[in-house]
Amino acid sequence: MTSRPLTFVVGTGRCGSTALSRIMRLHPHVLSLSELVAAAEPGAFPEEHLTGEEFWRLLATPRPFANRLLRDGMRLPEYVYSDSTGRFTTRDGGIPAISMMTLPHLTDDPDELFDALAATLSARPRGPVADHYRALFEVLAERFGSLAVAERSGYSLRSVPRLRELFPEARFVHLHRDGADCALSMSRHLGFRLIQLMRDQAAAVPDARGGADVPADLEALLSDDEADLRPLMERPVPVAEFGKLWSEAVIEGLEHLDALPAEIRMSLSYEDLLDAPDRELTRLARHLGVEPLPEWLAAGRALLDGGRRGATASLAPEELAGLRESCEPGAKALGRV
Repeated sequence: MTSRPLTFVVGTGRCGSTALSRIMRLHPHVLSLSELVAAAEPGAFPEEHLTGEEFWRLLATPRPFANRLLRDGMRLPEYVYSDSTGRFTTRDGGIPAISMMTLPHLTDDPDELFDALAATLSARPRGPVADHYRALFEVLAERFGSLAVAERSGYSLRSVPRLRELFPEARFVHLHRDGADCALSMSRHLGFRLIQLMRDQAAAVPDARGGADVPADLEALLSDDEADLRPLMERPVPVAEFGKLWSEAVIEGLEHLDALPAEIRMSLSYEDLLDAPDRELTRLARHLGVEPLPEWLAAGRALLDGGRRGATASLAPEELAGLRESCEPGAKALGRV
């Protein structure tokens, strides 16, 4: 068990969770970790026990596809490590998984923090992977003077059962947002376009755009380091398909969350956060195990951007109607309709 309260913020992705991570990070007593679990995938939680060196290798090994996107000029907004000023580059071995998204949010010198963590975590004895993660949380919390730990990764609802199994002491926050706004944001994000493409292939659904089917050799194409991914990632996809993706993620995620004890889970609407920030941030702070400090509430209010709401107003009426229809199952499950 960790000596500090541990919370996982989960959601569909594109639901305002990046902003929430930034707000949590403003709290002087919260260690807010962005995309740690996402960065460590695939293979973030192996079943077998690991030595400290093996665990550090899991976090430090560059993920080929992420580095390939950077190399090909298709940087995701979550990739915040600067390969122009940092020690690691896509041209020379790649950017370590933990450095790509997580460490730059914590410090202006992620390379120094990387080295400090390597020395400490690599020396740990063999043990369950969850214990290694707990040690990582403790090291970082000690370094930054944190009293509570919160990890947030995008598209993480599906991870709830495994997180509950590995970290029975953890609490959960489910952040959700209007389905149509969320799905529209997904449709403009390369990562979610890839997820949608893989869903199409898995379901063996002919291309709804009237063109060729999704390539049957998608896996081989993605693993081919020389293949040009731009046509694949830029192919037109109706935004309603992302509404379906959102609904499926929400319905599956709520099933996972409903299986948890009520006292360890909290539901947080992004729209409520915009409309009543002090009330919702106070609820959040108490769930995380820290005090809702007045100066933190003021900083959180200043950071929230109400302009992100209602982005679907730019869609044509027929397109918007189709999107709303595809989001209806998820909206009903959330009690939003």
